[in-house]
This record gives sequence, C-alpha cells and structure tokens, in this order.
Amino acid sequence: MKFTTYNKFKTVFSFLLLCNMLLALPVFASIQDSVVTTNVQADPATTPGNEQVDSVAVATDDVSSDTTTSAVVGKDEEAGVSGTSASTSAPEEVKKTDPQVYKNITYYVMYFLLICIIIAVVGKIHHIYTLSRRINGKYNPLANNNLQAALFLVFLVLFLGGVYYSYAVWGVWSWRDAVTEHGKDIDRMFIITLIITTFVMILVHILLLVFAYVYRMRLNRKAYFYPHNDAIERLWTIIPALVLTVLVLFGFFTWRKITNVPEELQKSALQVEVLGEQFMWTVRYPGADGQIGKRNYKLTTPTNPYGIDFTDKSSWDDVKGADIVLPVNKPVRFHIISKDIIHSFYMPDFRVQINAVPGMTNYFQFTPTTTTREMRDKLNDQSYDFVMLCAKICGESHYNMQKKVVVVTEAEYKEWLAKQQKFFTEDIQKEFANAGNEEEVLNTASLN
Repeated sequence: MKFTTYNKFKTVFSFLLLCNMLLALPVFASIQDSVVTTNVQADPATTPGNEQVDSVAVATDDVSSDTTTSAVVGKDEEAGVSGTSASTSAPEEVKKTDPQVYKNITYYVMYFLLICIIIAVVGKIHHIYTLSRRINGKYNPLANNNLQAALFLVFLVLFLGGVYYSYAVWGVWSWRDAVTEHGKDIDRMFIITLIITTFVMILVHILLLVFAYVYRMRLNRKAYFYPHNDAIERLWTIIPALVLTVLVLFGFFTWRKITNVPEELQKSALQVEVLGEQFMWTVRYPGADGQIGKRNYKLTTPTNPYGIDFTDKSSWDDVKGADIVLPVNKPVRFHIISKDIIHSFYMPDFRVQINAVPGMTNYFQFTPTTTTREMRDKLNDQSYDFVMLCAKICGESHYNMQKKVVVVTEAEYKEWLAKQQKFFTEDIQKEFANAGNEEEVLNTASLN
C-alpha cells in the first residue's frame, strides 16, 4: 500500500511541475519582452539631447557642402563649426548581443525540459498501470505481442500502398520509352524481370507479416516444432533456380542479338568514333569517304592531341563534332575508346552503355527511331535534349563528362556535318608537310 501511495505522490508531483512549466513559459516571455522594451526606451542614442546633436551635425554637413556659404564664412566661424562637429561626434559603437538571442535559447531549453517531463510522466503512468494490474492478478506478460502483431499488419497495408504509389506515380515519372530499335528488346526484358521480382516481393511480405500476426505468442498456446521438410526445401530451391536461369538466358540472348551485328550491316552503318578522357569526350565523324582515319597515342602532339595518323588519307576529311548528331532511322556504329582511364559510354534514352577502355576499341551499333523534335513534342518540353554521360566514376570532374545528343532528319544531318571543323587543320597540314621524310615511320605506328 505504501509503495502504491509513493508512486501516486510522484505522479501528482510531476503533473503539478508540468502545469507550472506551461504557465511559466508565457510569463517568462512577457517579462523578457518588457525588459527589451525598457532597454530600447532608455537607449541614450534616442534622447532629446542627442537628437539636437544630430541636427547640429546635419546642419554642419549642409554648411560644409555648400560652396557659396563656405566662401563667406570666416576663419573663426569655420573653427567653431569644426569644434562643434568634433565635440558632437558619436562615440564608438559597442556591439551588444540582441536580447532576442537569449530569449530564443531559453525557449528551446524550456521546451526540451517540457518534453522530457512529458515523457517521464507518461512512462510513470504506464509503470503504475502495469504494477496495478500485477497486484490485481490481471497482468499478461504477452499482451504486448498483440500490439506488435497489429503494428505488423498496419505496416503491411502501408507497404502495399507505397508499392502502388511508387509504380503509379514515380514509375510514370522516371520511365520513358526507348528511342532505338534494340531499346524495345531491353525494355521488354526489364519489364518482365520487374514483374517477377515485384510479385515475389509482395508475396514474401504478405506471408511474413500475416504469419507474424496469426502465429504470435499467446497464453496457453504452444508452438508446433517443425524442424525440417524435404519437399519444402526442394520447392524453394528449384523454383527460384529455374526462374533465375530463364532470366539469365533471356538477357544473354537479348545482348547477343544486340551486339552480334552482321558484317555487311557494320560496313553500311554511319561510323562515329568517341574518345573519352578526363574530363571530356571527343567525337570524330568520317568525311565524304565514309571512313574514319587511323590514330595512335604515339602520334600525339600539341597540335594533334587526338593522335590521328594523317599519313592515312582517309583521316584528312574527318570532322570534329561539337555535339553528337545522328540521322533518324539510320544505323550508327560507335567506336568507343579511352585516352587515359576507364570511362563508360552511356546514353540512357537510347539504352546504350558500354565501357571505354584504354588500349582497345569497343563497338556498339544501334538505330535511333525518334528525333529530338518528336521527343520534345511527346514530352511537351521544348527544352528537352538527349544526353550522353560517363557512367564510370573517373575523378573529381566526372559529373562534367557529358555531350548533348541530337537526332535529326538525314537532310539536317548532312547540313550540320558540312559546317563542322575538320581535324586536319592548316597548322597540322604545315607540320605534316615539314615531316614528309618520316612517312615510313608513321605508317608503321598506326594501331587503330
């Protein structure tokens, strides 16, 4: 009985302290406001005497600024004015902390203490409730299991709602149809994989959380010991293995279909070379001959940073593209290389990604099916552009490795190509002419 009375006393005392805090906050704030108001009224900078001093200083400034009046005023008057201005000069300002700062700090401290008291009171009330049920013989040590199991069901509902919201809202926002022929195959593979994994995820969560509710521990209920079952073991091992095998084979044949391009289609495609380096991309288009000239890093000079072998006459008309411009419905074969470290040639709308590796050339061929203008009209966004990025973290300016990709009609592509600058500039032509006696050495240096 004494124990129960003692706990009731602490509860009552905590409740009174809480009420005192709630009443003290507004009173304390009003006291601080009155102190701040009193300080402002007692500020010597706003006294009548100082207002007169300020008016004298202003008048002195007006007199000194008027050239006609200063010519008439005598030396004695000028000395008097200067003496007045010197005597009425304001003292050095002393920086003072705004009282509002202390007021805000006090508020935060008081609210923190208030929250702590509320938590303590709630905890004590719960503790007293538990003790009273124990004394009366009504305490169930497993009653909390019902609450936990119900929370599992609530979480299941919220989880399923979040899955639906993520697909209905964010899925539409983040997903756009591919603008290439092979992109449709990749999208199909991705959607099938997503459907299977989403089904498994939802099924597992439903079973997991519903079982936690149905089979929660309760009084006078004994769990059934079920240590092993060969049939279930085979079921959850063989079925996932078969599903994963199908998905892997699906991806393998899709990738093989994309990358194994017949040789005649390789030769008929537009050849575009992309060189990655820290932290930029260089794009080279063939000229009228349709062939990209050879290059080698040993031929790199200040005037020829790309290392093009100009002894190969097919490189004389190669064009440097400021952007990646592609004709619609025409196959394009990219030659992807790197000058320094591994980069990644990534065009998300085209479903293209392949590494750029130093010392070797990787190829990727595809056919764009949608122009930039058509995509802008489809998205109702006239500022939208396709983009090529580096998907391999390659240094501090990795984020800056990107190129705008523009898909146009074939006529627009030819018009754009005619306006681009060639790699074989006048300076390189002079250098090449002066080194004519080294032609045989250069011929043996070509690698690509």
